[in-house]
Amino acid sequence: MERYDVAVVGGGPAGMSAAWEAARRGAEAVTLEKGVPREDRDRLGPDSTDAAGILDYWVDIMNIEYERIPDEVIHRQLDGTDFIGPSEEFAMDTTGIDSSYPNFGFTFHRARFDDWLRDEAESAGAEYRVGVSVVDVETNRGDGPRHLVELRDGDEIGADFLILADGPQRQVTNRVLDRYMPAEESITDYLGTTHANHIAYQEYREIPEELFDESRLKFWWGYIPGETAYPWVFPNDGRVARVGLTMPIGLGIDDVENPTDYVLVDEDDEQLPSPREYLRRLLEHEYDVETDFPVVEDRGKQNGTETYPISSTRPIDSPTGAGILVAGGAMGTTSAFHEGGDHVAIRTGKIAGELAANGDISAYNDRWKAAIGDEITRNVTFADIVEEYGPADWDRTFSVASDLTAPDEGKLIDWELRSGFSAMKLLSTYKRTKFSYRNGKYVQFPESKYDI
Repeated sequence: MERYDVAVVGGGPAGMSAAWEAARRGAEAVTLEKGVPREDRDRLGPDSTDAAGILDYWVDIMNIEYERIPDEVIHRQLDGTDFIGPSEEFAMDTTGIDSSYPNFGFTFHRARFDDWLRDEAESAGAEYRVGVSVVDVETNRGDGPRHLVELRDGDEIGADFLILADGPQRQVTNRVLDRYMPAEESITDYLGTTHANHIAYQEYREIPEELFDESRLKFWWGYIPGETAYPWVFPNDGRVARVGLTMPIGLGIDDVENPTDYVLVDEDDEQLPSPREYLRRLLEHEYDVETDFPVVEDRGKQNGTETYPISSTRPIDSPTGAGILVAGGAMGTTSAFHEGGDHVAIRTGKIAGELAANGDISAYNDRWKAAIGDEITRNVTFADIVEEYGPADWDRTFSVASDLTAPDEGKLIDWELRSGFSAMKLLSTYKRTKFSYRNGKYVQFPESKYDI
């Protein structure tokens, strides 16, 4: 049996940040990653699904100096985001949240970013093992290290602290945490893979120069049916963009009220289109030209495409009394509305690694709430508000947002009449919903419920 101070399961942003922080504080840390191949990566690494990018204040949440991120990781500096409804649009040029980062944000190459985090962790002294699978974890052993991690190849790793960071699939996390659940309960009731009720699909497309917007993210709302279902375009390097969407799993056309109200659903559709067909219709509708948007086949997971599930959940606390910390997507910080969040994963991982290296993890649940609580509250609040939105709701919301941010001079009275009541109603709904999650009530399974 090999001995370490800290064993980390999962080599994504949360896991590598945990190992990096633990190692730089003097702990013996090892990260265990199963590893998957990608078209745009020369070595095995984590399931590095490309994210939209990083917003300005997310840089501060990550607590990483932006200047340290290598140039080859960054695709584009962003000026803003466009939210497009069936008949209304809203341009957001600032997040409205103070930050140290000077621009709106940036898009980046996720696989290179993960590899950079790995390199930083290894440079700090952490060990990274890829191509290994964790089959079991034995905890609270009488002698020796507190945790015994069993690998599929028969090797065993002993560690004083265990950090679970295996992403939203939680294949190891769920097995480990189930041993500390109250009678008749399972952690899968809260973080089961059945909660991965949305799927994201994206294609790497080459956009004609005259149509390529290199500095803005674009989201289309009210175009496809389903809870928080939306297509997007994210600019990458050159003239390549990620054209994708998020949509519910298992939603049928008979489940949708007035399906043809949605822009990308046709009257003769007998079933809802596939993700690939939705994107074809999006490009045809939005650019209104007969042109080719070729798929760039050496990008993404396979042949220029990526498909991945989204676990729509709220976060859980960790059983710190058992010497176990859960970070990033494994702790349930993803949702269909805002998807994942590398910034949240990195920050929770860094906190977990710091506390494990210091030998006292009791403050973890308080620390991560202090660091990312405001972000989680915003996300779950917005997700609740838009859960039942249809096309008309998105148009109304974007109209109000546009009027509130930039009313035309000389039209103040008209602006008050058009948007005043709607704005008050929208703001009231947001405040009321957000208030319901005050004091960490967004946590769906608190530490006090674990049976340790």
